[in-house]
Amino acid sequence: MKETKENLSESSSRRNFLKKVGLGVGAVSLVGIAGNSIISRNKSKSGKKIKLLSPDGKLVEVDKDDIKPAKEIVAEMKSEARKGLTGRKFIMVIDLAKCKNARKCVEACQEGHMLPKDHEWMKLYLLQDDHTTARYWFPRPCFHCDKPMCVSVCPVGATYKRDDGIVLIDNQRCIGCKFCMTGCPYSVRVFNWKDPEVKLPAGQVYDPETGIPQVEGTVGKCIFCADKLRKNELPRCVSACPMGVLYFGDLLEDSVTNGNETVRFSKLMADRAGYRFREDLGTLPSVYYLPPTERSFPVESGLEDSDKSVKGRYKNAGPR
Repeated sequence: MKETKENLSESSSRRNFLKKVGLGVGAVSLVGIAGNSIISRNKSKSGKKIKLLSPDGKLVEVDKDDIKPAKEIVAEMKSEARKGLTGRKFIMVIDLAKCKNARKCVEACQEGHMLPKDHEWMKLYLLQDDHTTARYWFPRPCFHCDKPMCVSVCPVGATYKRDDGIVLIDNQRCIGCKFCMTGCPYSVRVFNWKDPEVKLPAGQVYDPETGIPQVEGTVGKCIFCADKLRKNELPRCVSACPMGVLYFGDLLEDSVTNGNETVRFSKLMADRAGYRFREDLGTLPSVYYLPPTERSFPVESGLEDSDKSVKGRYKNAGPR
């Protein structure tokens, strides 16, 4: 992309950009005592210190008022997770011309959310729009729609949309009815048919912003790495992509970045004819795509380093 006055500096670091767009409105403060504890920001402290052994085996000294029961900790985390980040509207842009099916986005997502290998919140499809057109790689996260059908059909409020645009699932409320799975026209949700058998770090409690741990009989999906956003960091898939396919940012600030290049969202959409997948459905996704024109790699190169199980997925790929 040519450098213009409307483009932000491509050399801006991830941290500087994220500070600029305001992702760091303040992470929830945590204390690593036998269970992560949220510190009250309004309550005055007693000043009385207590020594405790942290989950990583270190002796720490904390204020007595910071120690809370696990149930109360989880309740406060879930409350913070429902609020989201004030004054933000998160968006993702996916450049189909750059995608090579490297699958680093998939692997980073699985590792970061402690998912089983057969669970993919980020999926990669090999698509062909018509018999007369070329095939291309199509990454598909959750679209975090502004009018999410999954939220409207959930009978218990386990799936909800925050003011910052992120759609989350509280798997402690999820009853496994799968209404959200049938309601989602993009098939982005994954059902946990069995116990993921995840071994949690000592003292860690459930937080909807990480989705850890997933629970048998509930539904999981991409959550835009909401926990990372609270720490001024990009989603795991964006940071892991070696081709710079994924851009992330704030619609209100009109800025997105892939970690190396930071650009105006509106200009990127105009210059590259950006669009939203199946916009005719009226769900208003928060994920945008750039067409696979002037591609950086031949589509076949996306299968060269793949194992047999991955190659088998695309054996019959053709026009959708």
